[in-house]
Amino acid sequence: MGISSFTQRSTSSYSSILSDHLRTQRIDEARLFFDTIPSPNVYLCTKMIGGYTENYRLTEALKLFDQMLVKDIVMWNLMVKGCLDCGDLDMGFKLFDEMPERNVISWTTMITGLLNFGRVEVAERLFLDMPTRDIAAWNAMIYGYFGNGRVEDAMKLFEAMPCKNVISWTSMISGLDQHGKSHEALFVFRKMVDSGVELTSSTFSCVITACANVVDLCLGFQVHGHIFKQGYLFDVYITASLITFYANCKLMDDSCRVWNEKMHMNVVVWTALLTGYGLNGRHEDALKVLGDMLRNGVLPNQSSFTSALNSCCEMEAVDLGKEIHAVAVKLGLQTDAFVGNSLVVLYSECGNMNEGVGIFNEIADKNIVSWNSIIVGCAQHGCGMWALTFFSQMIRAEVDPDDITFTGLLSACSHSGMLQKGRNFFQYLHHSMSLKVKFEHYACMVDILGRSGRLVEAEELVKNMPMKANLSVWLALLSGCRMHSNLEVAERAAKSIFDLDPNCGAAYVLLSNVYAFAGRWNDVGRIRGKMKRSGSIKQPGCSWVSLKGSRHEFLSGDSSHHLSEKIYRKLDWLGEKLKETGYIPDQRFALHDVDDEQKEAILSYHSERLAIGFCLISTVEGSTITVMKNLRVCGDCHSAIKLIAKLVGREIVLRDSSRFHHFRDGFCSCRDYCSKNLALAVLINQFSQHHPWRKSNREVINKKLNELRIEYDGDHKDLNLQGSENAEGIKQKMYGLMNEINKRDDLKKALNDRKRSVKEQNSQSRTAMKR
Repeated sequence: MGISSFTQRSTSSYSSILSDHLRTQRIDEARLFFDTIPSPNVYLCTKMIGGYTENYRLTEALKLFDQMLVKDIVMWNLMVKGCLDCGDLDMGFKLFDEMPERNVISWTTMITGLLNFGRVEVAERLFLDMPTRDIAAWNAMIYGYFGNGRVEDAMKLFEAMPCKNVISWTSMISGLDQHGKSHEALFVFRKMVDSGVELTSSTFSCVITACANVVDLCLGFQVHGHIFKQGYLFDVYITASLITFYANCKLMDDSCRVWNEKMHMNVVVWTALLTGYGLNGRHEDALKVLGDMLRNGVLPNQSSFTSALNSCCEMEAVDLGKEIHAVAVKLGLQTDAFVGNSLVVLYSECGNMNEGVGIFNEIADKNIVSWNSIIVGCAQHGCGMWALTFFSQMIRAEVDPDDITFTGLLSACSHSGMLQKGRNFFQYLHHSMSLKVKFEHYACMVDILGRSGRLVEAEELVKNMPMKANLSVWLALLSGCRMHSNLEVAERAAKSIFDLDPNCGAAYVLLSNVYAFAGRWNDVGRIRGKMKRSGSIKQPGCSWVSLKGSRHEFLSGDSSHHLSEKIYRKLDWLGEKLKETGYIPDQRFALHDVDDEQKEAILSYHSERLAIGFCLISTVEGSTITVMKNLRVCGDCHSAIKLIAKLVGREIVLRDSSRFHHFRDGFCSCRDYCSKNLALAVLINQFSQHHPWRKSNREVINKKLNELRIEYDGDHKDLNLQGSENAEGIKQKMYGLMNEINKRDDLKKALNDRKRSVKEQNSQSRTAMKR
């Protein structure tokens, strides 16, 4: 193919036809037409190469580039940029080195490409080697520094700039705001105003966003006034920023006023309003906005779906979430990372972990949020091995874990009783150069140790923390003490909590429970009195169900629901059926100062049971029942719900303050982990009050505990349960163990008494003979 110059008229007509093909992305037709041109010049070849690179057909672009006999600097610059845009940094750098001459655009293009690939040091060297640096090169370096998290370097370079334009100032404001330095961004804006630089719509948009992030209402009002005066009010991105600003300031009426100033058809503005409602807890209004978008022919984008699904999650409206999921599928966004991440969170938070896993597997380009969402979801559902499996896949995918990843992993180990794996993750965190151990990691590790009964070790971990332990860490320790009835450590943990917060209601409740299980009712009354005097209020147990778009809430012993009569009849029927199975209410979980009959009634009408009763009379037979509760489920309800699930032939999903419990066929997904620990702790605590831990007893205990698949370390405070033995069965076997030891002790006592009697008789006989 020959390459030469030809008339301007011919070039113009060929260029028009070629541009039409490229504009409509008919690349193959464009090439066929290009091949019919008798003698295409550099300009037309450059246009054809640009069409190839814009459509990521780099090989064909390079081939045409190599065929050119004459190449001007515009072509070289375009080819270097095309390589960088197509992801081939090495080829771009090779062409840059081969350029016969370079202008400032050549240097700036290569520097920008290097910064986009994270090659900051190489970009810095090129920037210093530039013969002449124009303002665009300085701006590219500042933008690249922010893009690579080098905030301090960006600030230093900005100060060193010999001349700044509006792009320099705006890049600085935007970069600082995006890296959590909104106050500094607004300081730069004030300097910009003082310097007399004319503000653009992009500047106003960035400044309003910074005002929203720091809730600077005063400055935001002033900037809004300038926007109005300069005629930028109908700019799409400024409108969206203003809506977000007022929403962040909890002024949704003002957000709506901004919205109502013009009929908007741009998805960015609609999404800003949708997100604003969600930020202010008006989730029903947020979902109404999504519906209005679709009715007005505005197709939601990834951000729209993310905000809408977050509102569904907050409302626990999984049915609405499924409808939005269906719309996302129709628009081809089901594999998008942002939409997929929100769906994983929605399904896992609403009790459907299997659906969450299915969505996760469909996400095309999984990011760190994707992996963290599925790992945390598995942890909440007690699927510890699933969490570890996903973590292994994450490492194989070369995604670096962050602090949220390890919080999820430690939580998974805690809920699944994986003590050693939890230790391993915690040790890895301690030795990691890129991650810092945070309070939530310590709280999880203390929880792991507490659940496994290693309370002394947990207390030592808290005492040896490099920073002063916060409330969450001490509460994790106190929770472990409640689980294992360890009064000594509980009192020390509670003291530390009250030193930090004398009005911590959760600590009063936990300490009161520890005293109650130990039978120290005077101390229970003392703690409750102290709690009342401090002004702390015990959060009442509340359970709720979302059904057909409505939320039904229940308190313990509640009779305010319009179906209360039917609910109580259903629960009474269940109570009779439970008794027929041999179920006996565990009255330790009821008030001590009422008679046994009242205790049984109190337990039967706990809030979660009322919610389950409502679902049984209001939902299709065989469907899954999902109940949410604000407090941890009590041990008696846990045992009863397992049997109820078997009696009615349904799966019951209960989310309490700790985790999800999936009850099916008489079993729970938590494998009775907490219940077993609690039952054994109480039994062994009772036993230890009457029997010294002699070596002979330890041998008997170890033998029996091995049969129960329970690991015993010689100290009754250190029990680690293995396997999935039923809690009630273990309790009965432990009673049997205690009885056997009692009999053994009685036998020993009888033998010793007999020996003592014989010895006394012999002594008396010898004395008589001597006489």
